[in-house]
Amino acid sequence: MMSRAERSTFSRWWWTIDHALLAALGLLMVLGIVLSLAASPAVAERIGLPTFHFVNHQVAFLFPAVLVLLVTSFLSPRDVRRAALLSYVLGMGLIIVALMFGHEVKGSKRWIFGLQPSEFVKPAFVILAAWAFSEGAKRRDVPGNTLAVLLLPMTIVPLILQPDFGQTMLVSLVWACLFFMAGLHWFWVGGIGGAGMAGVFMAYKFVPHVRARIMHFVDPSNGPGASDTFQVDTAVDSFVNGSWFGVGPGEGTFKRILPDSHTDFVFAVTGEEFGLLACMGLAGIFAFVVLRGLTLAGRNQDPFCRFAAAGLVTLFGVQSCINMAVNLRLMPAKGMTLPFISYGGSSVISLALGMGFLISVTRKRPSAALTDVPLRPRRA
Repeated sequence: MMSRAERSTFSRWWWTIDHALLAALGLLMVLGIVLSLAASPAVAERIGLPTFHFVNHQVAFLFPAVLVLLVTSFLSPRDVRRAALLSYVLGMGLIIVALMFGHEVKGSKRWIFGLQPSEFVKPAFVILAAWAFSEGAKRRDVPGNTLAVLLLPMTIVPLILQPDFGQTMLVSLVWACLFFMAGLHWFWVGGIGGAGMAGVFMAYKFVPHVRARIMHFVDPSNGPGASDTFQVDTAVDSFVNGSWFGVGPGEGTFKRILPDSHTDFVFAVTGEEFGLLACMGLAGIFAFVVLRGLTLAGRNQDPFCRFAAAGLVTLFGVQSCINMAVNLRLMPAKGMTLPFISYGGSSVISLALGMGFLISVTRKRPSAALTDVPLRPRRA
């Protein structure tokens, strides 16, 4: 039984959060389990694991994810910044440890102690960048914009060294959106846009697997590595086979030969077994979360909360779009999960952390609760 104080705290939290946003996130978590039941058994059997190995793990990951989301949603804006700073420092430290001692998987060192630290760095980075930009807009004596500019290379350089160009691109796009929101001069917008294009060109020029992916995307018959498009081609075939209404739950066939059908290509399995209408419904839920978050951000009077909310839903929306675009062969493969739907412990828990931050900064609060410095009574 909860005490009276605990009931009062819960009641205040319940009536200050956006229930529609929370319901949409809960629906995505439930759909993640359902679609894991559809996509992962074939993968588990193919690699010699128990049929429901990935399903059981996904359910197990969901419990700490829900706990993380609820706990962080109770935080004040100041505590959100503290939690983000702690998550960022620990995440970047683990990325460096992974670079030094991590096990190499598919040419990248992204994992250490069973975690992918870059997943936890993303929401923390958004919060810190939002704080820096908001402080730069409010106070002349704080070099917030300079800190925000320095924060980007500090974050993406270790990601490039892994290498993880998908996460690098995602973080850079979200940072660019916050930069644009900060209302800085168009000269800087053009300069940073040019730097981004130069980075893409350098990756294409000097990183063989990036160049191969781009060339195979533009022309699938190009070069000896054309078979690298097998996953994307199979994903497209899955959508074609499923048509509008799907072949039925558990009846899909392409998932048995699609290597990452439970992670990067779960959207393709959804298309085959449940149909294009179900895919459009799923995309609609992602769109609702983004639009609802942007609406709440626009209504918020506190600059930090406004920047943070916009950045977090942009992160969520861009990641969703990249995954679905890869499945539909609209862009080269990036190895990025579909939020709350794809299998992965680090991904689910880090997304819960980011959405907990989002619920926290969009909660209804009196103006005094958003002020970092308590008001002092005037002297007589």
